[in-house]
Amino acid sequence: MAEDDIPLTGAVKDKLIRTKERWAEEGRLLTGTHADPTRDRLPPGQMLVKDWPVLDLGVQPDVSKDKFRLRLEGLVENRLALDWDGFMALPQTEMVRDIHCVTQWSRYDNRFAGVLARDLLDFARPKSTARFVSLTCYDGYTTNLALDEFAEADVMFAHSWEGAPLARQHGGPVRLVLPKLYFWKSPKWVTRVELLAEDRPGFWEVRGYHNHGDPWTEERYG
Repeated sequence: MAEDDIPLTGAVKDKLIRTKERWAEEGRLLTGTHADPTRDRLPPGQMLVKDWPVLDLGVQPDVSKDKFRLRLEGLVENRLALDWDGFMALPQTEMVRDIHCVTQWSRYDNRFAGVLARDLLDFARPKSTARFVSLTCYDGYTTNLALDEFAEADVMFAHSWEGAPLARQHGGPVRLVLPKLYFWKSPKWVTRVELLAEDRPGFWEVRGYHNHGDPWTEERYG
């Protein structure tokens, strides 16, 4: 996971990925404690930050609004293929939420604006056999979610943060924001949402990270 805009060579990228895989093998950052999100704002093992750290796979795709596409397909009655104007024509929502990264940082009171996942689902109309969601991004990253969690009221395809367009380094033009799980479950540069009958573990999930990712029960690793 790189922290700048410099494209990484394959060898460097592989080394960074291997480092994160070792974290999973070693159980790095685990405290062995649980917290109650109704009482404890900071999950166990987390440190509060004021900035917003940048973490990715070493590539930050430059997706212009002209090229942006968001597809929702799979087990749906109505497949969606939205360009930027179509995405922005959907109902717009604002929310303020805390976010928590598996690399130990948490940031409070982030103001996001965008389109709620449940509003997209209302248009797509999931089939009764749909149970899971697979998300694919412009950099090739993937992750997986249960459909019922994806459809919760504060899950958003965000295009703005703190009143400004979401920066490329943070996933602009559009990223998912799912505040209740570790932030690797909130992928940047999303372009495809597929509804599935069976679960399909994503990039980090097949490399030792937890399939669910609840910060308050320290579901960092599988």
